[in-house]
Amino acid sequence: MNFYIYQLQKKLHAVLLKLLLNIIKHIKNYEVKNMKIGFIGLGAMGGYMAINLAKNNLLQIVFNRTTSKTKLLKKEFACSVSNSPLELAKQCEVIIISVSRDVDVLEIINEIKPGIKANSIVIDTSTVSSETAKKAASILSQVNSNFLDCPVSGGVEGAKNATLAMMVGGAEEVLDKVRPILNSIAKNIVYIGPNGTGQATKAVNQIMAAGINQAVTEALAFGEAMGLPMDKVIEIVSTGAAGNWFLDHRGKTMLSGEFEPGFKMSLHHKDLSICQSMASTLKKNAFPLIEMTLIDYQQLMDEGHGNEDISALFRLKRKNLN
Repeated sequence: MNFYIYQLQKKLHAVLLKLLLNIIKHIKNYEVKNMKIGFIGLGAMGGYMAINLAKNNLLQIVFNRTTSKTKLLKKEFACSVSNSPLELAKQCEVIIISVSRDVDVLEIINEIKPGIKANSIVIDTSTVSSETAKKAASILSQVNSNFLDCPVSGGVEGAKNATLAMMVGGAEEVLDKVRPILNSIAKNIVYIGPNGTGQATKAVNQIMAAGINQAVTEALAFGEAMGLPMDKVIEIVSTGAAGNWFLDHRGKTMLSGEFEPGFKMSLHHKDLSICQSMASTLKKNAFPLIEMTLIDYQQLMDEGHGNEDISALFRLKRKNLN
């Protein structure tokens, strides 16, 4: 008899726990729906992230220096267009930033500081140094506001399809408040640690991306020079231990000379320069992959290929074998 009572209590506890979790979820969703959310920076990545937020009725106001990029969000989703980051900050509880450079992030943070509401949350999806993230957090803490460094990986395709990977630095309880918002733009969201750790993790990602690019482009240039049927090479290699996303999505296009940017070479060069600076605080000359890739990219950029996809490194590998 006691066994059946125990089983009944166990089932009841499970039902109550599920009910409680649903109540918490609804409360969080209600809180999010009542937050005014703004987005600053509608570039290749930011534009798609903003659209995905708007599709989920989670975006009310936007700002971009080039106003033409705000037209779609205004027309299709009735988003308001702000005249400045400061004006946007005065109206929002959550502010999402997507820009290219460290200096841009700090400029925006300093501009919004005088008007930002207390307890607001600023989410920076840009790729910048961990020191910049720490500085931004420090500046906003002076006005009782929160900062999360939330760099993303997945390229333009990931931004468009809301399948980005997001690595988060900051206070975990702050992330919990905005996670329902971030779920509209990222498929995988992982809390790393304090401010700056999100950006440090993104640096790990960018160094790995450089290594994969170097390996795939060099291997395919070798295969081509050996006179192999490259469509068959890609088909079989992609199913083995060396298979990877980059080979699957860029292998055939690079062989046919197509370098439509998913991730621009100039941006990866910028990111690797950040990695180089961060690495210099550890040990000099310990990261030859970073140095080699920066040199290779610079050569291609000097030849006018900076706006092409990073797979355009294949141009150099092929050229070196001729």
